[in-house]
Amino acid sequence: MPSPIIPILLAGGAGTRLWPVSRDALPKQFLPLVGERSTYQETLLRVKDPMFAAPIVITGPNFHFFARRQAEEVGVDVTVVIEPMRRDSGPAIAAATEVARQRDPDAVVLALAADHIILDVPEFRATCLAGREAADAGRIVTFGIKPTEPKTSFGYILRGEPVGSNGVHAVKRFVEKPDAATAARYVLDGYLWNSGNFLFRADVLLAELARLEPEMADAIVAAVNNATNDLGFLRLQPEAFARAPQKSIDYAVMEKTDCAAVIEGSFRWSDIGSWDALFDITPTDKSGNIVQGPVVTMDVSGSVVHSDGRLTAVVGVSDMVIVSTSDAVMVVPRARSQEVRELVAKLKAANRAEATDHKRVHRPWGYYESIDIGARFQVKRIVVIPGGILSLQKHRHRSEHWIVVHGTAEVTINDTVRDVHENESVYLPIGSVHRMANRGKIPLELIEVQTGSYLGEDDIERIEDVYKRT
Repeated sequence: MPSPIIPILLAGGAGTRLWPVSRDALPKQFLPLVGERSTYQETLLRVKDPMFAAPIVITGPNFHFFARRQAEEVGVDVTVVIEPMRRDSGPAIAAATEVARQRDPDAVVLALAADHIILDVPEFRATCLAGREAADAGRIVTFGIKPTEPKTSFGYILRGEPVGSNGVHAVKRFVEKPDAATAARYVLDGYLWNSGNFLFRADVLLAELARLEPEMADAIVAAVNNATNDLGFLRLQPEAFARAPQKSIDYAVMEKTDCAAVIEGSFRWSDIGSWDALFDITPTDKSGNIVQGPVVTMDVSGSVVHSDGRLTAVVGVSDMVIVSTSDAVMVVPRARSQEVRELVAKLKAANRAEATDHKRVHRPWGYYESIDIGARFQVKRIVVIPGGILSLQKHRHRSEHWIVVHGTAEVTINDTVRDVHENESVYLPIGSVHRMANRGKIPLELIEVQTGSYLGEDDIERIEDVYKRT
């Protein structure tokens, strides 16, 4: 009986081409783009099966609490590894693979992007099973997808000779993103899309990395061996990890190794690399539209119209992408949806906060969002998850009023601790040492009114913090 495959999930990407819904502060893998669960949660559920071991998730320093919380919501136990900075998929996969190898020296690893959508889970698992024999034999197996059209946003793979009897082939050629004419020729010649998901023995991938990218391999081994346990998370050593060259796993290993193999996946797949990609995996209405949220259309066809909450009405357009959030609206032709990344770069160059930050800001204890702001006041909605505890802190330039609208808040003000119930409020003077906690079983929701001469988030002096943010 073979040991279970260890899944590793790459959950640290930015997803800027799905702006304004996906932003650096909360990227697409943690958002419910299709259905009610995030793509990260759907990926976890895809490997919730006896053929898989408990997953290893590698993500950035701003998302580790969120990654663990979303995993708990779907009942999956995960090991969360924190990469100190983004170094592309090569170092991320290598670090998670080294963690898997230290868990099991004979580990077979399945590397998955947490922001991809796969609609046919039984077929996906069957593909993993079919590829395992080649992985056990020392092949690094990538999952190829039969093209539905000549897309220029994907890499392509040309199959070589068969490897075994399970539909696995040696890789004859890897090709980076081609132009339109070349992509059309590749489709006719039987090339597959490169999905960027891999199955391999941990020792094989790490040996190839040491041979082909010794600087990266040495840095990753040091980062893992000197990692620290931080509130149950595995935090890679920053100095060592920073020495790893910033390269994708394709450039670092797959395009150079003699071990590369490919198996064609029979499942429907999308990397959701742009708003236009939703048409690959989402049903359309009778006019060929994908409509999400409170949307009304009239004489609209072939378009994506997405609203995150407010009514969005559209009349008389075709083949457009229209996305409306609480603080930004984007309109772009479907044919130019890949250019959203350049649009975000332009917004960042102009120092627009909307380029990177959402109005809803997530914290280890829950989240807050700004409702209104003026010259000397700000109103926020705050939600604290059960067990959530804000830092013990004080402010030099503002006072606060907390009004509880749902649940019960345990409030500390200087030397006093009291419970504040629904429809009750409490005042926190400037300079008071205070804290809020949710000791209950349901989310705590309150309205915070700040008044003062300066209302920035950097007017927080943390004295004590259970999440080690002091």
